Amino acid sequence: MAHRSRTVVLGVAGGIAAYKAVDLCRRLVDAGIHVIPVLTDDAQRFVGATTFSALASEPVRTSLFDDRDPIPHTTLGQQADLIVVAPATAKLIGKYAAGISDDLLTATLIATRAPVLICPAMHTEMWEHAAVQENLATLRRRGVAVVEPESGRLAGGDIGAGRLADPAAIAAAVLDLLAAGGAPLLGRRVLVTAGGTREPIDAVRVITNRSSGKQGYAIAAAAARLGAHVTLVTTVERPVPDGVAEVVRVETAAEMEAVVMPRALEQDVIVMAAAVADFRPKAPGERKTKKEDGPPEIALEPTHDFLVDLGRTKPPGQILVGFAAETENLRENAAGKLARKNLDLIVANDVSAPDAGFDVDTNRVVLIDAHGQADEIPLSTKGAVARVVVERIVALCEEFPAPSA
Repeated sequence: MAHRSRTVVLGVAGGIAAYKAVDLCRRLVDAGIHVIPVLTDDAQRFVGATTFSALASEPVRTSLFDDRDPIPHTTLGQQADLIVVAPATAKLIGKYAAGISDDLLTATLIATRAPVLICPAMHTEMWEHAAVQENLATLRRRGVAVVEPESGRLAGGDIGAGRLADPAAIAAAVLDLLAAGGAPLLGRRVLVTAGGTREPIDAVRVITNRSSGKQGYAIAAAAARLGAHVTLVTTVERPVPDGVAEVVRVETAAEMEAVVMPRALEQDVIVMAAAVADFRPKAPGERKTKKEDGPPEIALEPTHDFLVDLGRTKPPGQILVGFAAETENLRENAAGKLARKNLDLIVANDVSAPDAGFDVDTNRVVLIDAHGQADEIPLSTKGAVARVVVERIVALCEEFPAPSA
């Protein structure tokens, strides 16, 4: 496989979920990855070093001092294409966020310049504690990728959030990062909009569209997996993708504009995946319109197309991606929108197709760039479409120097 020469340092911290790291180690080795396991002293209370030594590519490393290499943390940090910590306990997360390096694993994390993926696992009360969440937010701001824990049965029989993600899901995240060359969007700020805006008719009713937000959320998740600092501006209530640093919820086109525009100049990439209303009621009622009053006459007015403003004011090096949901003349309409709004890339799809577009899990799109190159993505999951879109964004970003940290 393409990953055969890649080296992953697999860090295992001291939690009951350490037994799942054995399965993860096997999956990574089976994928052709060179795995070097590093166990903390606490981890060895739950799993044996011999097991990992038998399954991994090299014997387990456990100490800064009982090693023939006088600087094992520096050597490991330099060798790694990626460092994965699974499970990452509250203790490990806190030490890493604070820059405390008092064992081989934390010293390696501090010494490396390779991308890092952490997979938290702990009891629900610990996972929800403000200190743990603030430490995770700190690590995410620094570009650390996170595979969030699942909800389910925990040690002691409790049910709740905090269970280590499935080893298959962690392995998939590792392969995604390695396939993309680690974290090519590390240090980049990416803003993604998602969902359909809701424009009030009165205090109860709204004008909206059928956008589910699934494609925008998938793009936010794909960008976060590649190391980006992702801000998601959304109109829908969906689970926040792993690794997304900030979520801002809005309803109307005006509210979305009020959130996006002040943040625009500091972004390296803006992806306008949301279906923003073109029209809104001119004079929405402050109270519910009663049925007995008869059907109301609704006068509409255009919303402000702030994507035009984004295209006009975008700074040098910023990548601006738009979406075109069409029912006819797909390529022509999309190409016209790309030119009018000064976009770098547009994602066009025919929303009249029953298996693509709004409120389904699949999509087929055409990507058109500013040079007129058009590439078709056949019917795929929205996650697969998102990966292709983000790969195109990565290629566009490579034309510009990465921002300073």
